[in-house]
Amino acid sequence: MKKIIIVVVFSVFCGYSWAEKSNILQVDSVRLDEVIVTGSKHKVSLNTVPMSVSVVSEKEIQGRFEPSILPILTEEIPGLFITQRGVMGYGVAGGAAGGINIRGVGGAPTAGVLVLIDGNPQYMGIMGHPLADSYQSLMTERIEVLRGPASMFYGSNAMGGVINIITKKEKEEGFKNSARLMYGSFNSISAEYSGSVKEKEVYANWGMGYNHSDGHRENMDFSQYNTFGKFGYDFSKNWTSYIDVNLSKTISSNPGSISNPLIDNDADILRGMGSLTVENEYARSSGAMKFYYNFGTHEINDGYRVNATPPLHRFHSKDVMFGSLIYQSFKLFKGNNTTFGIDYQRFGGVAENRFPDKKVELINLFYNNLAGFVNVQQSFFDDKLTANAGIRLDHHETKGSAWIPQFGLSYIPLQTSVIKAIVSKGFRNPTMRELYMFPPHNPDLLAESVMNYEVSYAQSLFDNRLNFDVNLFYLNGENIIQILPVDGKPRNVNTGKVENMGAEFQVKYRPARNWHAAVNYSFLDMKYKLVGAPEHKLHLGGGYSDNKFSFTTGVQFIGNLYSSIGQNLQKTDFILWSARSSYKFFDKVNLFLKGENLLNQTYEINAGYPMPGLTMFGGVDIQF
Repeated sequence: MKKIIIVVVFSVFCGYSWAEKSNILQVDSVRLDEVIVTGSKHKVSLNTVPMSVSVVSEKEIQGRFEPSILPILTEEIPGLFITQRGVMGYGVAGGAAGGINIRGVGGAPTAGVLVLIDGNPQYMGIMGHPLADSYQSLMTERIEVLRGPASMFYGSNAMGGVINIITKKEKEEGFKNSARLMYGSFNSISAEYSGSVKEKEVYANWGMGYNHSDGHRENMDFSQYNTFGKFGYDFSKNWTSYIDVNLSKTISSNPGSISNPLIDNDADILRGMGSLTVENEYARSSGAMKFYYNFGTHEINDGYRVNATPPLHRFHSKDVMFGSLIYQSFKLFKGNNTTFGIDYQRFGGVAENRFPDKKVELINLFYNNLAGFVNVQQSFFDDKLTANAGIRLDHHETKGSAWIPQFGLSYIPLQTSVIKAIVSKGFRNPTMRELYMFPPHNPDLLAESVMNYEVSYAQSLFDNRLNFDVNLFYLNGENIIQILPVDGKPRNVNTGKVENMGAEFQVKYRPARNWHAAVNYSFLDMKYKLVGAPEHKLHLGGGYSDNKFSFTTGVQFIGNLYSSIGQNLQKTDFILWSARSSYKFFDKVNLFLKGENLLNQTYEINAGYPMPGLTMFGGVDIQF
């Protein structure tokens, strides 16, 4: 009865002021001529790149009231899925939470999908994977997701695709501040403050946030502190620059599976990033110089099973990854855009087990990686046909050199439609963890690789009020690293394969000024099964918005999701319903309410880790 009352109250709140007449507060949709940067380094129209790129706008991010950006992507991006285990936060390793895969490529921990912040790679120097808890909506202006291999531009780890988080840049003169406070189920709290200023050629954005949840299970506490800052200076109309930094400190606990719980499996993780970017843009040339530095400190207590002896040691690591990227695009002649780039990275760190009376070093190592690439884009027949051909020579200090090709075509038969085709290669060098750390390690591992073949069609109708696209793809990979028994002991070996095929569909429709609707669906057929990659993923959403009131709702269906493979094969289906509503009581004060899993479904994404049931959150946004 309590659950019914909560849903009824929520529905009444959502329906309040439904007929309010006012100006439009639109939800952005992706146009065929949308300008993106992830598929080509420089700014380019979406219809001239052969890759499949999805864009999540700032309005869509703000309207979700999510501290983390990854739950938004799970619903909005076809072909992408992220494993979870709780109401807030992902944690690391244990429970396989925060595993990102695109089209069945990624893994947990994720090393086959590359996360970028403003085009700079983000992953642990030793472990080689991103930290899902580090990516906050607080700093995000928009997100571009490239589905399919992108190693020609971005190198190792972009084997399944790329998530590029583009940080906020103030564009309007003046000084602004905003704050958000949210509270909900399981004593979950989120508090954020952000500000910005712009005066002529100078701008700055900054913010800080705090997130906490007791979790829906015992020993599942999560706390996080975030801060970011960005300072930019425009030297002239052709030259711009900015410096940005962000820090994230996460303290989380893993309770273990229901059948085999853990005690004191805690992690204290600090991640940081700083970068300097100088960009230029002329009529016939554009480019950038990027310098970045990522670092992290990890303190982990592995915990112990019930009735077992607590371990005496604590895992400690410090890792770094720094590098530079220099590229320049030239319009050499009519219809041409040729990009040259040099990419350098140095990554590694120190990891050790710390006992009360000694330290046992696990690794103390750094590697260098150097690459050069060139991409040629050429348009023909009054820009109706565009060919893209690129190649990358990537040299790893110990694993040697690899050639990474890519070729694609984009054809615009009508102004409102585009047909694309692409053949691209992705690869991933083995991480230091896989090579040298922990019992399955194998220093003789080779790089993984995958070939992608894809065709797509996109159409815009009714004065761009309806946009849809459909993609068909086939992936074939080899040398995939997996753990197998060798001489009676577990060992990392290059015997795994990838053979995935599937289809993706998405449509966004704005039937009237204040209404919007969206549907996306992805089908994935995996010859070699993978945990956390559903065969069917469908999301239907829509809503209404004006200058005072907004309401959005969505239903997601996940079908044939493997939560465990091997001898303990487990497969699951579930349906999740969510809804969000907000009302602006004053010019600068906005109250909101949101509910997740409103059907109170019982389900697991990772075997043995039941997800929370119905959860409710409410809060206030203030601008001042």
